[in-house]
Amino acid sequence: MVFRFSAMGDVAMTVPVLQALLNTYDELEIVMVSRPFFAPMFKDLPRVKFVGVDLKKDYKGLVGLYRLFRFLKKEHPDAIADLHDVLRTKVLDSFFRLNGYKVAVINKGRVAKKALIGPKNKIFKPLKTTHQRYADVFEKLGYAVDLENFTLLKPELSKQVDLFLSPVSGKKVIGIAPFAAHEGKQYPLDKIKEVIRLLLDKDDEIVVMLFGGGAKEKALLGELEAMNRNRIINVAGVFSFEEELELISRLQVMLSMDSGNAHLAVLFGVPVITIWGATHPYAGFKPFNQPDDFQILPDLNKFPQLPTSIYGNKTFDGFEAVWDTIEPETIVTKILEFGH
Repeated sequence: MVFRFSAMGDVAMTVPVLQALLNTYDELEIVMVSRPFFAPMFKDLPRVKFVGVDLKKDYKGLVGLYRLFRFLKKEHPDAIADLHDVLRTKVLDSFFRLNGYKVAVINKGRVAKKALIGPKNKIFKPLKTTHQRYADVFEKLGYAVDLENFTLLKPELSKQVDLFLSPVSGKKVIGIAPFAAHEGKQYPLDKIKEVIRLLLDKDDEIVVMLFGGGAKEKALLGELEAMNRNRIINVAGVFSFEEELELISRLQVMLSMDSGNAHLAVLFGVPVITIWGATHPYAGFKPFNQPDDFQILPDLNKFPQLPTSIYGNKTFDGFEAVWDTIEPETIVTKILEFGH
């Protein structure tokens, strides 16, 4: 039984690890416990039962977590892999341990991460990837994972998605996901506009597909779509999450921030170019199996205080100037490496 709640990207990063685990051990079955919305990520994994749990609504407080423990115990797990290690999962872990279950917990490397983002005496070096930290948990339970044993997901298209994609058949469909949970990770929208303009000018076969969620993001993406409605498609709020995954699986390349869409696209073998600001790939959140040169970074010589945050929620006065060291042309040049 595996616990991982929280943000979409963190949960998406469990998928290649579980895939490699299942490919290595034929006798294993996994019960994946996470937020209900994330169920489609695990739909095509063999021998995985997904259990959606709303901790805030249905299992609040200590009493609620005990009820959750009793509910999950009915799955008869042989061991617990806690890939989250927050207060709620610590409580669940304790209930399972007290009842004789073997429990292994992720080591998030908090001390090393704090040193990486520290304003003084920064220790700037690559840390263990999150994927490897997940794999380490299973090794503690006796199941060593070779992450090279991952196989790509290949979802079948629903009729609705197949019909939607038919007008762009044969085109170079480039996904752009310009949003992130925090502004410290979000390339300015006016610069994204310039990226799109340059892409459309440089290749008549390119179609841009925009991804995002929520009413505010949908409206902002609508403004980008209005630049050229024939060649820019805003899919925010149009499809279910499962259908969006199908769309992502058919992209030629995805441009993303350090955010969830990057971790989704790699599951399908889509090359992912990521833009980094307050965060840095060294913290361990680089998209799975992507080369270092797919990560576009600001000028760290001009801004040696970077990275300032693991999650992108901490910046500094004048941080906006960081983005000026990443030229839209640089991003476009990297994108155009695919299909040319």
